[in-house]
Amino acid sequence: MITLGTALAFGGAAMAAGLAGVGSAIGVAIAGQAASGVVSEDPDKFGNVLVLQALPGTQGIYGLLIAFIIILNLGVIDGNVKDLTTFQGLAYLFAALPMGLGGLLSAIYQGKVAASGIYLTAKRPEETGKGIILTAMVETYAVLSLLISFIMVNGIKL
Repeated sequence: MITLGTALAFGGAAMAAGLAGVGSAIGVAIAGQAASGVVSEDPDKFGNVLVLQALPGTQGIYGLLIAFIIILNLGVIDGNVKDLTTFQGLAYLFAALPMGLGGLLSAIYQGKVAASGIYLTAKRPEETGKGIILTAMVETYAVLSLLISFIMVNGIKL
C-alpha cells in the first residue's frame, strides 16, 4: 500500500502529462482544422502547414518529460516505489503544476497562433517563416514552465 505522499506525487506526474497533453491535443486540433482547409484548396501547401500544426504538440512532450522524471524519482522503474511523506508528495504535486497548467494553456493558444500562421501561408506562402516565428513565440512560455517544474522537481529531497 502506498502512502498519501506517494499518491500525491503520482497525481503530480499525472497532472503534468495529462494537462499538457490535453492542451497539445486541443492546440494541434485547432491548427489541424485550419490546415485541412488550406490543403483542400492547395495540396502543395501540406509541408508548410504541417510544420505549423505540429508546433503545439511539444507541450505534451514537455509534460511527459516532467512526469517521467517524477516517476523515476519515485522508484517505479526499478520496482522499489518510495514511501513519501505528505509534504514530499505535495512538493511533487506543486512542482508539476507549472508544467501542467503552463502546458495546457500555452498549447491551446499556440494552436490559435499556428492557425493564423496557416492562414498566412495560404495567402502568402513566402511568409510561412514569419508564421512559424510567431507561433514559436508562444512556445517560450511552455519552455519556461518546463524549466521551473524541472528545477522544482529536482530540488525535492527524498
